[in-house]
Amino acid sequence: MSVPHTAMVLAAGLGTRMRPLTNDRPKALVTVNGRGLIDHVLDRLVEAGVQRAVVNVHAFADMLETHVKRRDDIEVAISDERAQLMETGGGVRQARALLGDAPILVCNIDSVWEEPNGSAIARLAQGFDPSRMSARLMLAAMDQSLGFDGAGDFFMDERGALSFRDALPHSPWAYMGAQIIDPCTVDGEPLEPFSFTRIWRRLAKEGRLFGAPLGGFWMHVGDPEARAAAEARLAHAA
Repeated sequence: MSVPHTAMVLAAGLGTRMRPLTNDRPKALVTVNGRGLIDHVLDRLVEAGVQRAVVNVHAFADMLETHVKRRDDIEVAISDERAQLMETGGGVRQARALLGDAPILVCNIDSVWEEPNGSAIARLAQGFDPSRMSARLMLAAMDQSLGFDGAGDFFMDERGALSFRDALPHSPWAYMGAQIIDPCTVDGEPLEPFSFTRIWRRLAKEGRLFGAPLGGFWMHVGDPEARAAAEARLAHAA
């Protein structure tokens, strides 16, 4: 399918692991290579052809709202989580009325990635088949990443269908913070804070959870050390 018109950018997190850099700003406005984390993501969305971004806000909400509304290359709508932080799944659920019923992209703000083969988001969208998929996740190869301290998240079969690592010691693929979903998948969820993993597990049981390889190097910028490592890599690449 074509690239979705709308994306949701999950920017409401507290950024506790990023302290002291988040003592005076939201995590979304911590810079990597001179550019805010949220702008790295919005740049990728614009390059892929996305026209509208719904951004949720919580910590330093006024500062973040002012920042994103300065952009003139993408329409921005705000999902206000000042009263309660809703986590990844709850954030999408709370923003549901802003998202429409067509497939959308959902992106975290702590990922920066290289694209040696053109827009990874565009490829993710082009391979999304709503007749048999409810979510398609962009996955990074474990040996092509930095800043991710887990043992992998998923196994992916030859069709792209995903299964969870669960109790196994390691798996080859990590979720790198971008997915395309049918927004109706959150409609049955209560309006409460919850992780999107809850929805993924349901979809996996239904055979409707799929993945796609990023096809580039992923930098998970979750703490000051990972930020420094990402800046060093980007500086060397330049």
